[in-house]
Amino acid sequence: QVQLVESGGGLVQAGGSLRLSCAVSGRTLRTYASGWFRQAPGKGREFVSAITWSGDITKYADSVKGRFTISSDNAKNTVYLQMSSLAPEDTAVYYCAVETGGWAARDMTFYDYWGQGTQVTVSS
Repeated sequence: QVQLVESGGGLVQAGGSLRLSCAVSGRTLRTYASGWFRQAPGKGREFVSAITWSGDITKYADSVKGRFTISSDNAKNTVYLQMSSLAPEDTAVYYCAVETGGWAARDMTFYDYWGQGTQVTVSS
C-alpha cells in the first residue's frame, strides 16, 4: 500500500505564492513519476504538472507554465509544487499522484496512487 499526503495549501491573495508538498510512504517503489492535478468547483480534474524520477523531464499545463515549478527530493520521497503569481482561477483542490510506469504522463488514468488533496484558494 502506498500513501500520499499533500500539505501546504491555504488561502492566499492574488499575486501571492504557495508551496505544496506531497510525501509518499508505504510500500517501497523503485522509481516512479509524480504529478499534480487540480479540480476546481464544478469542473473536472485537470493536469497541472509532472516530473520523472530522475527529474530530467518536467511537464506543465499551459495555464501554469512560467508560474509553477515542480521538483522532487527522492531521498525524502517528497514532491513539491512551487506556485507563484497565483490568480483566482488557480483556486482548486490540488492532488498529487504517483505513476509507477515513470512516464510523467499528462493523462490522469496513468496514475496508480493518489493523495486526498489540499485546498488552494486565491482571493482577488
